[in-house]
Amino acid sequence: MKVKILVMTIAIINIMIVTSQVETISIPKFDDHYSKTVDLLESGETVIDYKEFRESFLDSKQFRIALKKSSELLDLTKKLYEIIPKKQFPEIIMIAKAMLSIDYTNMRAHKILRQTYEYMGDSLNSKKYKAIQFGLLKSIVNDVNRDGKSCKTAWEVINISEEYFVLNILGAKLNRQSIDYSGGICDKMEVMVNGNSKTYFFDVEKLLITKQNLNKN
Repeated sequence: MKVKILVMTIAIINIMIVTSQVETISIPKFDDHYSKTVDLLESGETVIDYKEFRESFLDSKQFRIALKKSSELLDLTKKLYEIIPKKQFPEIIMIAKAMLSIDYTNMRAHKILRQTYEYMGDSLNSKKYKAIQFGLLKSIVNDVNRDGKSCKTAWEVINISEEYFVLNILGAKLNRQSIDYSGGICDKMEVMVNGNSKTYFFDVEKLLITKQNLNKN
């Protein structure tokens, strides 16, 4: 019994050491809905309107910063997948948090944090990032008016990375991508799922309009 308690104590201490060694997520200082919600989520309050939160990112000043840092975000993503097999937990957490400091709607980073904290035995943080990851995901695919089966009923996304995350969750392998205008502006994704051909549609109209408006300014 004493040995078990000692092992648990050491594990908790190791988690505290690892956590203290990594950077915290940089919460935007802008007084807008996106920044306030990032602060709320990081505090552990995960019961929010995730669709509204994702859309608020498009309207935020942080979105402009994220566009300028798109190459940096891509480099961080590549680096993350290079070190995951090595189980370098402090660096994994640091990079994932750096990604979220650029774009807190990034489901891939939330998923990696959830899995890493779960592996480390940090149930509190694992639970938090799991709630955020699935909150973001469900806000896309659980819309009762949208099933992703046509451009008119396409899943609304605010970032192209959301499309690929959803396809990955569905176990889909992309064969062909094209633009469809039959019900708006959509990415038409022709994929294979378990040996079967399927087509999914993602509504990118809000994203494109936001980018066009920013380019005019």
